[in-house]
Amino acid sequence: MRYLLSKLAYSAALLLGVLFLVFMLLHITGDPVSLMVSRHATPAEIEALREELGFNRPVLVQFGDFLSNAFRGDFGNSFRYRQPAMDLVLQRIPATIELASVALLMAILMGVTIGILGGSNPNTILDSLARGIGLLGQTIPTFWLGLILIIIFSLNLGWFPSFGRETFTFLGLTLPDKSIILPAFALSLFTTGQLARFTRSAVMEVMNEDYVTTAKSKGLKKRRIYFKYILKNSAIPLISIIGVQFSYLLSGSIYIETIFSWPGLGNLLAEAVSTRDFFLVQATAFFTSLVVIGLQFFTDLVYALVDPRIRYR
Repeated sequence: MRYLLSKLAYSAALLLGVLFLVFMLLHITGDPVSLMVSRHATPAEIEALREELGFNRPVLVQFGDFLSNAFRGDFGNSFRYRQPAMDLVLQRIPATIELASVALLMAILMGVTIGILGGSNPNTILDSLARGIGLLGQTIPTFWLGLILIIIFSLNLGWFPSFGRETFTFLGLTLPDKSIILPAFALSLFTTGQLARFTRSAVMEVMNEDYVTTAKSKGLKKRRIYFKYILKNSAIPLISIIGVQFSYLLSGSIYIETIFSWPGLGNLLAEAVSTRDFFLVQATAFFTSLVVIGLQFFTDLVYALVDPRIRYR
């Protein structure tokens, strides 16, 4: 309970800090009122709108109103779409979750498999391959990879669409088709490299533990040793890595969604920034931060349940 309360307090403080930063975005990037009126508006009209929106009040009073509205999900109307900003965010989030989930699944299948093969066979070709993929995954820019994938597999080979999101219905469920493969693969590369590197290190570390040596000396089958001792204990540190990386995939997909015209939250944020749509930027930044903080909190709880030593530190 003490561990849970400490994590809750930390998450609440972090969310409050995020709200403060999101609020300050409105004040350090220019006068939002000047964007809401026409170029021919008189100073009196501009001042009247500023008073109506409350931008002429003290900053602390504005921040208090902003906190009150934020907890109700009210961030005002988008300048461009003339709709509530949070409604636009909620409309786009399913596409981003879909893309991030497929990318995470790809990364787990590729990264963990490569890491296990490399860690189980140190100083071999498989080990060199695992280290190489781990290095490439963390050095190749995702936006550059996305462009290369479009050139090769969309323009030259014509195997996959180069932009957009297409779906099909199966048993009443709306599922993505092959249009998600290229953006998900490009987005998953960094996470694949991280998982390959950490899985390799975890497997090599566990293989040198005394309980593994004891199991080998007892003559247990190699398959049982791997599944019961090595893989099970290697998976514990990967839980936190996967949770962090899923947060990264959700919040770091802005480049990939823009390149592939994926109608998700990242693409919406890029449009909002380019048009200086302050209220939409605030709603997007707050919602993304809320999801990331929630995922981090959930990951910490799962990690503490899997490894009880964490909660007593």
